[in-house]
Amino acid sequence: MNKQKWIVLVTAAGLLGTTAAAGAAGMVDKVSGLLRKDVVISVNGTDTSMKPVYINGKAYLPARDAASALGYDLNWNSKGREIELQQKNPPQAEEPVQYMKAAGVIVDVREDNGRHRIELMGKGPTAAYSWLILYADKETVLTDENGRAFAVADLKAGMHITADYGPMVQMSFPSTSHAANIVVGEQRLISEQFVQEVRPTDDGWQVHIGPGKLSTTPVTTILNVGKDATVQTAQGEPVEVTKLAPGTRVRAYYGPAVTKSIPAQSTAELIVVMPELLREQVTLKFLDLAWSNVPETEKSHLKTSKEQANVSLIDSQGAMIVGLTDEQKQFLAGIKDRSVQLVTVTYNTDQDALLGPLTVVIDPATMKVVGYFARY
Repeated sequence: MNKQKWIVLVTAAGLLGTTAAAGAAGMVDKVSGLLRKDVVISVNGTDTSMKPVYINGKAYLPARDAASALGYDLNWNSKGREIELQQKNPPQAEEPVQYMKAAGVIVDVREDNGRHRIELMGKGPTAAYSWLILYADKETVLTDENGRAFAVADLKAGMHITADYGPMVQMSFPSTSHAANIVVGEQRLISEQFVQEVRPTDDGWQVHIGPGKLSTTPVTTILNVGKDATVQTAQGEPVEVTKLAPGTRVRAYYGPAVTKSIPAQSTAELIVVMPELLREQVTLKFLDLAWSNVPETEKSHLKTSKEQANVSLIDSQGAMIVGLTDEQKQFLAGIKDRSVQLVTVTYNTDQDALLGPLTVVIDPATMKVVGYFARY
């Protein structure tokens, strides 16, 4: 007799269910059947030793063997007269992803190779940070505070956001990570002006700002700086409010509520101290970095000491910058057609009349030397 091959396609649940009653008083009948040794039972392409028994034209398989072949253990509860199936290797529940949280103000947002690069400054509810780059892509869930969908293209500088990011964080400067969820809050007002005066209050400080450096400049806005506000440099370093001397250039993110008084008052969330005036903190780092990158062949020609070099902020577009290393050349090629804020440290030399001064160019975002001004 030719053997016939049957393929079992049923699941264990379809075979017996999770729990099935095996018998009850008065419900047991004797039956007779035909054992078919010519039939091969195959499960997922693998032949088994099970042989079906035909009863009244239907094929039956041994329950325990069939359950085992389908990946289940069969247990008989004699007291409850029940058969119970348990999966041998049940799928393990995936551990929830542990995200980090950030909250702050967007200071810059731009499209970057199909993603959006979000530069965020502020404080996180579970992690203290001051400067972070988040990337939003098609997997990022964006909503407003009411749970409505928010378009990533509508993100702009000054918006307050709360974000879940990670779980991987690139330990660069600033730290970089993927944004899993972003909740968009209120739009802050932005003003870049000069500090006129700083006054203590019962709840913190008042920072008076205006359009000019001189103390005679009219104050246009009074910023109330409380414990939840962040004051820092453009490189994410904290700054004491008392260090905001008159004449310090700042970019303030505040509001959106503003009084109708003269001068107007508002609550500041973030005050960024611009780098060109930070002689005590950031400028010293630029001076040290530039000095360590002055070519040895040029040091004998310098007329300016390390501390006397001029530090300023420039726009990369139109600047004649020459890279010496492959890394510098690659960076300069990447910013050729876009505007990037760079720091220059300039030294006078005994060759200025012929070649011009020596200028070292630094990227403040990475604190790396990216080139030198061309000398002729």
